[in-house]
Amino acid sequence: MSARYVLSIDQGTTSTRAMLFDQHGRLAGMGQREHRQIFPHPGWVEHDAAEIWHNTRRVIPEALADLGISVSDVAAVGIANQRETFVLWERGTGRPVCPAIVWQDTRTRAIADRLLDDPGADFFRKRAGIPPASYFTAPRLSWLMDSRPGLRDRARSGDLLLGTMETWLIWNLTGGPDGGIHVTDVTNASRTLLMNLESLQWDPDLLEFFDVPEAILPRIVPSSAVVGTATGALAGVPVAAAVGDQQGALFGQTCFEAGEVKCTYGTGAFLLMNTGDEIVHSTHGMLPTVAYQLADGSKAYALEGSIAVAGGLVQWVRDGLGLIKTAPEIETLARTVDDSGGCVVVPAFTGLFSPYWSSGSRGVISGLTSFVTAGHLARAVLESCAWQTSDVVEAMAADAGVPLKSLRVDGGMTANHLMMQMVADVLDVSVVRPTISETVSLGAAYLAGLAVDYWSDIRVLRRNWHRAGQWDPQISPQLREEQHAAWRSGIGRTLGADRD
Repeated sequence: MSARYVLSIDQGTTSTRAMLFDQHGRLAGMGQREHRQIFPHPGWVEHDAAEIWHNTRRVIPEALADLGISVSDVAAVGIANQRETFVLWERGTGRPVCPAIVWQDTRTRAIADRLLDDPGADFFRKRAGIPPASYFTAPRLSWLMDSRPGLRDRARSGDLLLGTMETWLIWNLTGGPDGGIHVTDVTNASRTLLMNLESLQWDPDLLEFFDVPEAILPRIVPSSAVVGTATGALAGVPVAAAVGDQQGALFGQTCFEAGEVKCTYGTGAFLLMNTGDEIVHSTHGMLPTVAYQLADGSKAYALEGSIAVAGGLVQWVRDGLGLIKTAPEIETLARTVDDSGGCVVVPAFTGLFSPYWSSGSRGVISGLTSFVTAGHLARAVLESCAWQTSDVVEAMAADAGVPLKSLRVDGGMTANHLMMQMVADVLDVSVVRPTISETVSLGAAYLAGLAVDYWSDIRVLRRNWHRAGQWDPQISPQLREEQHAAWRSGIGRTLGADRD
């Protein structure tokens, strides 16, 4: 193959990046642009989809220029995206009819809570595998069409199109109003609360319940498959993959075997365990989801645990409290003390996700005394990320019936060595980081490359994975249990806030 690179577009919560990878899975060039975070009301989080598409068109040539190559050197493009975030737009013009409503948005909390009782969580789990929550697309989509007169009628007439962010970008990349391809992949569709987890197709009962017109829905396709050809800056390049960001990280970490687990530490934190070709239904607050589907139809499922606030807590310490000027400074501040001084931070800014799913909870700082300093608070912030990970791992192991043997990690927070050591200490297993930290983008690149035979099979991808760092447990079982008891006490206070 003459083309030397695969391009990955990572459309994330705070920015859009274009990254070029070579056959060894090495990052070779990149462009990046941030977009605005819009907070029109408490609990509401929105993005400007037109701004995101504008930024995408800018970062693609930046990545090519960064490496000094032309579009003819690109074998394929794959897209990874923030999941659950969706937008409605006009089929004929390509103009969004509303802001993109972001996965963090909690405006439909009351609606989701009612659905747990009527018709009941089992109705949704039997079909989509997941319970109703404001986290997923369908409640927010239903709210939007109910709140804007005429919107549902326009949807039924075929005037509007629905998409999560990979759908929006693929449609625009392949021509937009002039023949754009309207598709979503199985991983993103599995997060809408509208797809049947077994058939991997839109579920008629769920569409009827949420009154979602089928005319607006994209066609569901495998994560790795050529769906069209790009226009514009990538003219002629096959659009060959789409994957939700966390499933992309699982694939980029080459977790292809059942029982393998990764955790991505970003604004939030997301643990996924590959469960093979079987759906593992959770009784401990985990979410069964699609891990990926290849062009030949072979697929894998996963169990997911979602942590709402991880790196976002460090950002709050920086921007909200002003205790540090840059995010990396939190490690330096935390190292000024030996422990958290009894301080516990539970960052339920928008409720608690896995395994509690308590949208009404709010953050708690407990154990405060006059002894506690900024250093103790910084250490408690990092410990919070570790203990949230522990809660999810414990629940995931109970569902899967197998204990965790090791944890593969990625994301920006893995640069914090102290926090990674804390994770190893509380989990009592080795924590391993690969040489390529951009595993979300790498996963999308791998899936695209497989679809066009840039890589021959997943065994080749396995050989690309190399360890860059490892942290092994260092604390005693007694100290671990003492810290765990303090954490459970903090969680109890936080859950109590939901009942007040």
